[in-house]
Amino acid sequence: MITGDAVTTAVVVASIGNFFGARDAANWHEKWGILAFGTWLLVLGALAVGRAWSPAVLGQGAEEFRRLGRALFAATVVLALGGIALTSRNIKLWIFVAVPAIAIVSMTARYLLRLWLHRQRKEGRCLRPVLAAGSPDTVHDLIARTRKFPHLGWRVDGVCTTDGLGPDGGHVDGVPVIGRLADVAGRVRRDGYRVVAVTPDPHWSPHRLRRLAWNLEGSDAEMVVAPVLMEVAGPRLHIDAVLGIPLLRVSMPVFTGGRRVVKGVVDRLGAAVLLLLFSPLMVGVGLLVTATSRGGPFYSQRRVGKDGREFTILKFRTMVAGADRARAGLAGLNEGAGLLFKLRRDPRVTRVGAVLRRYSIDELPQLFNVITGSMSLVGPRPPLPEESAAYGPDIRRRLLVKPGLTGLWQISGRSDLSWEEAVRLDLRYVEDWSLALDTVILWKTLRAVLYGQGAY
Repeated sequence: MITGDAVTTAVVVASIGNFFGARDAANWHEKWGILAFGTWLLVLGALAVGRAWSPAVLGQGAEEFRRLGRALFAATVVLALGGIALTSRNIKLWIFVAVPAIAIVSMTARYLLRLWLHRQRKEGRCLRPVLAAGSPDTVHDLIARTRKFPHLGWRVDGVCTTDGLGPDGGHVDGVPVIGRLADVAGRVRRDGYRVVAVTPDPHWSPHRLRRLAWNLEGSDAEMVVAPVLMEVAGPRLHIDAVLGIPLLRVSMPVFTGGRRVVKGVVDRLGAAVLLLLFSPLMVGVGLLVTATSRGGPFYSQRRVGKDGREFTILKFRTMVAGADRARAGLAGLNEGAGLLFKLRRDPRVTRVGAVLRRYSIDELPQLFNVITGSMSLVGPRPPLPEESAAYGPDIRRRLLVKPGLTGLWQISGRSDLSWEEAVRLDLRYVEDWSLALDTVILWKTLRAVLYGQGAY
C-alpha cells in the first residue's frame, strides 16, 4: 500500500510538473521541479500522520477512504497556506490541478487494491490471525461474523475463555480454546496473533482490560473491544470521560426531524430521476413480460409500511398467472426459515422472470411507491401482512421507518440470508440510520445487482 501510494503520487506530480515545466522551461528546476517533489513528500507525510496505511483499515470500508481524504485535505491546506505566504500563483494553479489528480488516481488505485485484497481474503489468504477472548457465546458470534465476511480480513485462530474450556470439547465452533482470559498476553507473544478481540464477559473489569492493554505493549498486536451493545454503531456512539471513567454514551435513534425531511426529499427526487433514466427499459420489460407469458406486465401485492400502514407494492410480474394460489402447494418445499418463504428453484418463476429477478429489474416499478411516499429508496424489507402480524415487539421496530427499495439486506446476500440475519440487518438499519449510511448502501447496491448474488 505504501509503495502504491508513493509510486502513483510520484507519477502524478511528475507528469503535471513536466506539463507545466514544458511551458516554463527556464524555471523548471527552480519552480515546478521543487514544487512537484515537495508535494510528493507532503502527501506521503500526510498519509503517514493520518494513519492511512494502518493494516486495521485496509479493505475495511469507508474508513480507509476517509483517512485518505483527510490526508489529502491536510496536504491541500498546507499548500494553500504556503501559496498565501509566498504570494505564489504557481502554487494556486498547482493546487487546482495536482491535488484533484492525486485524489482521483490514489482513490482509484486503492479501490483496485481493495478488490484484489477482498478476492484474496475470500480464498483464505491475507487474513490477520485473531485471538478472541470472552464468553463462549459472544466469541461464537464473532467467529460466525468473521467467517461470513472474510473480506474484512479477520480469521479467529484461537480462543481464551474464563475457565479455559469450550462448549465443544475444548473448541468454540471448531476454533481451539488455548487458555484462560489471564493467558491472553502470553499467547499473543508466543503465537504471534495480530489482533486481540475482547468480547463481553463478566470477567472483564476496567482494571483487567487496562492491565491487558499494558501487557500487549510491544507485541505489535492490536486490541479491539466489542461493547455489550453489539448492534449499535456509527454516529450514535460517543466516548465521554466522566470523573475519570470512560463511558460509552449511546444517543437515541432519530425517527423525525430535519434529517428525515431531507431523506424524504432526496427519496422523491432520486426516484423521479431514476424513473426518467429507466423509463425506456421499463417500457421494453413490460412488453416482454406481456408477450412471453399470460397476464399483465405488473404484479401488485399488499405490504406493510411505516407504523403498520398497509400499501400496495408494484413489481414487474416474474411468475405465471395464479402464482399466489399455487404457493400453498409448495409449502413443503420452503427453504426459508422464520416467516420467509424462499425457494431457490421456484417452478412458478418464468424464464424472463428469472432474469428480471437476478438483476432486480422486477423491482423498478417500486420507484412509483417511493414517489408516492409509501416507500423509501433505502430501508428495511417491506413485509407481508401475515408476516408483520406474527412480529414480536423487537421485530416490530422494523416498522418505525419506511420500507426501502434496497437496504442492508440487499447488499448482504438478499435471499441467501437467513431469517434471523435479515431481521438483524433491518434492525441495525433502523437503529443506526444516517444519510451517509444511505449513500453507502445505494453505492453497494449497484455492485450487488450487477453480480446478481442471492437473487432468486
